[in-house]
Amino acid sequence: MLQAPELLLPAGSLAKMHAAFDFGADAVYAGQPRYSLRVRNNDFSTLQTLQEGIDGAHARGKQFFVASNIFAHNAKLKTYLRDMAPVIAMKPDALIMADPGLIMMVRDQWPDMPVHLSVQANAVNWADVKFWHRMGLTRVILSRELSLDEIEEIRQRCPEMELEVFVHGALCIAYSGRCLLSGYFNHRDPNQGTCTNSCRWDYKVKQAAEDASGDLGAMQTIPLRFEQALEQANQPWSSLHQQPRHPLADQPYLIEETGRPGQLMPILEDEHGTYIMNSKDLRAVEHIERLVKIGVTSLKVEGRTKSLYYAARTAQVYRQAIDDAVAGRPFDIGLLGQLQGLANRGYTDGFYQRHHTQAHQNYMRGASEAERSQYVGDVLGMRDGWARVEVKNRFAVGDRIEVIHPGGNRDLTLTRMRADDGSDIAVAPGSGHFVHIELDPALDGALLARYL
Repeated sequence: MLQAPELLLPAGSLAKMHAAFDFGADAVYAGQPRYSLRVRNNDFSTLQTLQEGIDGAHARGKQFFVASNIFAHNAKLKTYLRDMAPVIAMKPDALIMADPGLIMMVRDQWPDMPVHLSVQANAVNWADVKFWHRMGLTRVILSRELSLDEIEEIRQRCPEMELEVFVHGALCIAYSGRCLLSGYFNHRDPNQGTCTNSCRWDYKVKQAAEDASGDLGAMQTIPLRFEQALEQANQPWSSLHQQPRHPLADQPYLIEETGRPGQLMPILEDEHGTYIMNSKDLRAVEHIERLVKIGVTSLKVEGRTKSLYYAARTAQVYRQAIDDAVAGRPFDIGLLGQLQGLANRGYTDGFYQRHHTQAHQNYMRGASEAERSQYVGDVLGMRDGWARVEVKNRFAVGDRIEVIHPGGNRDLTLTRMRADDGSDIAVAPGSGHFVHIELDPALDGALLARYL
């Protein structure tokens, strides 16, 4: 019998925590800002809110993990045990930690407190996992840079240790998040929890021309379309697969960030590529069946700063994928399309599978585009068969709407809509507005998405 892995979601707020649980999550994780990598957009900044979260999770028979995964400098060591004492007293189900020194302090002070090794510690092999088992840890969150085959070997060699892997969310240009780019630009250290996501800013690529002295002088913008760049180099598109090196690779290039005009940075490349570029988001729902068969303990979603809709949709989709895999049902490719409606920077399955066949790539892309949707509103309450909706994005009468609810999703075509004053309207203009639509009272609290 296959065992269902835990489905673990981020809890940036109490509302998102309950949405995650409503739609199928087994556990959530949150962090104290001072000692975790969750400084921004974190409603668990007070002990009172953290206590509410832990108690609320336990009341529902769920688990709540507290991230304490900072790499601490000396100043924070002085206050760490004092500040963590009230957190430990709240009885979280585990601490998520990365710093060996802090782990030692917690193990000495509270030997019965379960500790999970953070992805920040970059565990990439079975010897890492065995070491941390000897240190008394109960779970290792493996690095995102591992393939499915590597995860399977670790599982086989380390049957005694719980293993957790990421399946959805942002990927970092650095090794599992240990990045210095934000610290370089504006002195906000990602390893101290204050990352500004500099890798995701708007950069423009420039072509540099050397003057007589060898300095980088006049610049021109590189054509945005790759085909045009090849045409300028008098290279046919078909030649791309016939050459060991791109025809434009040896020319010097600079990048300029929109918010820093005139500050030009060279793009450096080695045999592996260039690293100062944005990554697509991780989406590994198509690999859930394999991960279940491997015996992974926990499947983790990233995204504490994302919307309530994101928490609900990812929980619902990955819950179905897990349940289908355990029951022996085939993978539902429609789940790819449901995730496509979330805000994303394009999807990749990361390092899980290094070489896709072209047929598999087209299969996944086609499924994703079949039922794309956009989050458009929250149902705030019901009265006389009409639901009051807080609008998030524009929608209109005639649109095909997906109603997303823990009791099951439904599709409908919107035939009528009213303003707050009761007058008929045809369009909900966008965020900041409230409208009313006809809806089954059983769907109170639902989220709405418009099929594109």
